[in-house]
Amino acid sequence: MFTRSYCCNSICGPSRAAVLTGKHSAINGFVDNDHCRFDGTQTTFPKLLQKAGYQTAVIGKWHLVTTPTGFDYWEILPGQGNYYNPDFITAAGNKREQGYVTDLITDKAISWLEKGRDKSKPFVLMCQHKAPHRNWAPAQRHLKLFDDVTFPEPATLFDDYANRSETLKKQQMQISKNFSWGNDMKLKGESLFPNHFTSEGRNNEYERMSSEQKAAWDAAYEPPNQAFIEAMRAGKLSEQDITRWKTQRYLKDYLRCVRAVDENIGRMLDYLEKSGLAKNTVVMYSADQGFYLGEHGWYDKRWMFEESLAMPFLIRWPGVVKPGSRNASLIQNIDYAPTFLEMAGVPVPKEIQGRSLVPVLKSGKETPAGWRDAIYYFYS
Repeated sequence: MFTRSYCCNSICGPSRAAVLTGKHSAINGFVDNDHCRFDGTQTTFPKLLQKAGYQTAVIGKWHLVTTPTGFDYWEILPGQGNYYNPDFITAAGNKREQGYVTDLITDKAISWLEKGRDKSKPFVLMCQHKAPHRNWAPAQRHLKLFDDVTFPEPATLFDDYANRSETLKKQQMQISKNFSWGNDMKLKGESLFPNHFTSEGRNNEYERMSSEQKAAWDAAYEPPNQAFIEAMRAGKLSEQDITRWKTQRYLKDYLRCVRAVDENIGRMLDYLEKSGLAKNTVVMYSADQGFYLGEHGWYDKRWMFEESLAMPFLIRWPGVVKPGSRNASLIQNIDYAPTFLEMAGVPVPKEIQGRSLVPVLKSGKETPAGWRDAIYYFYS
């Protein structure tokens, strides 16, 4: 595990473009989610590995607007995708699947490993989950998980941003002001308290559910929702009480979504073990950025504080990386592409800005001489 792993742009699409290309946003051309389309003609590590004889596949979240290139097989979510009964885009067209997105992505990934590839060839599989992205809709089996838990609140939940940029106060990702009534907080109808919630009443996930899914959802959310509404109407909650209620709802839903990811990563690792692939397969787990869980009073990402900038990076490389080891070398997501290429014995193009992590991985806990002591970050 790397304890100092960072992204170069903490937005979904730009971070994913950096992973594919090994280049910063200004160079690969995908700087934000709103105005950019990924240029699939440029060099990416899947293309180079495909050319070297690897079978390549991407399944799950893509979020780069254009059709995937460099992949023998792809099945992706449109945009962010949905948690419940999601649509998938394939080369043959769009289709809607019944079920929960984290389970379905894993099902499809395991199916490709088992039935969809040429087992005489080496492979690269990018299994990319939507969760735990906003709006944090938990799986039916996890709807009541953590009901009896009160999570500790961050020390900066009520940050006043003193002695820092005035723009911090203007960010539209404040738990106290910017959560939507329906989509984020799972409250029904129009917002009853517009001073505390944005007016969006629709819960996009609820609208996609079957009657059985809706019944389970209502059984989990409606009792605490009604208790909250009654307390609000009775004037029993202070401004800080309201923010704390939102924070607990947010943290529980976020971690319920994470639980499904955790379970499905376990399924994937179990499959690799049972199929005999684990002994000769490198497994890397990461994300596209960090996320605020109430720090500075925020949800979401973007601003370059540690909570948003930092991202997980765990790797299993049989025979090379010692299980349970930790490394404090400074790494970034532009390093993934050259790492995969060097592992496969494929030359790393000069245009790639990242550095291969192979020397770091082989060094164990030590940071190799001459390794970087700074990183570059861009968010616009």
